[in-house]
Amino acid sequence: MSKPIRFPVYFIPHGGGPWPFMAFPKDEQGKGPWDDLDTFLRGFADEVGHKPKAILVVSGHWEKEPVPTVSSAPQPGMLFDYYNFPPHTYELSYPAPGSPALAARVRSLLSAAGIDSAEDAERGYDHGVFIPLMLAYPDADVPITVMSLKNTLDVESHVAIGKALEPLRDEEVLIIASGMSYHNMRMFRQAEPGHVQQAVRFDTWLADAVTINDVDERAAKLSTWEQNPDAQACHVPDHDHLVPLFVAAGAAGADAGRQVFQGHFLGKPYSGFRFG
Repeated sequence: MSKPIRFPVYFIPHGGGPWPFMAFPKDEQGKGPWDDLDTFLRGFADEVGHKPKAILVVSGHWEKEPVPTVSSAPQPGMLFDYYNFPPHTYELSYPAPGSPALAARVRSLLSAAGIDSAEDAERGYDHGVFIPLMLAYPDADVPITVMSLKNTLDVESHVAIGKALEPLRDEEVLIIASGMSYHNMRMFRQAEPGHVQQAVRFDTWLADAVTINDVDERAAKLSTWEQNPDAQACHVPDHDHLVPLFVAAGAAGADAGRQVFQGHFLGKPYSGFRFG
C-alpha cells in the first residue's frame, strides 16, 4: 500500500494583470519584465511533484467578504477584474471545473474550528486564479475552488483559517495562496533607488519569517509586518496581496517555508514560497 501524499502549500505571485498575454519591451539582455515568473509558473506542476485531485486557491483579488467565502459553482465563469487592457485579454478562457465538494469540505473544516464561512455559487475565476493556473495547469483538468480573504485583512484570523484547512493537504488537495509579496502600485513602474532598497530589505525579511517552523512563532513574526516601514512601503494602498501568505503560513503547520522563486520588476524583488 502506497504512503499517502501530503501536499505542500504555496504562496505564489500572480503578476500584473493579464501579463502572459501581452507583449513587453525587452531589456539589454533580451529579457522581458515577467520572463522569470513565466518560467516559474510553467514549471510549477513539476515543482509540486504530484498532480492534485483538486486545488484550493486563496485569492488576493477576493478581499471584501466579512467571512471566508468559497466558490461553489460546478463550472465557474471568468471574472475579468482588471481594467484598460487590450481587448483580447477579455476573451481568455480557463474552463477548469469547480469543485462543490471541496467547497463543502472547506466550510466543514472551518466550522469545526469555530470559524464562520459562506459560499458563492456565482463567482467565477478572478485573475489571481486564472492567470497563474493557465500557465501552471494549462490543460484545465484539475477542479478548483476559490476562497476569499476576510475584509479585516489581519494576520491572526487568516493564520487561523489556514490552520483549520491544513487537513486538506492529506486529502490530495493543493492549497495555493495567490498574491504578490510586493504590491505598491504607485511605485511599481519606478526604479527610485531608496524605494528599491526598501523592497529588497522587505523581501529578505519575509523570506526569513517563513523559514520559522513553529506555526505560532511564524505567525507572531508575520504579525509584526505593520511595524516594518519597509513592509509598509511595499504594500500601498493596502496589503490585500500579502494576506494570502498568512493563510498559507497557517496551513503549513510545522512545515517551515522556503523561497522557491524570486523575480524582479525594475529592481524590486517579489517572491514565491513553498511550505512542506
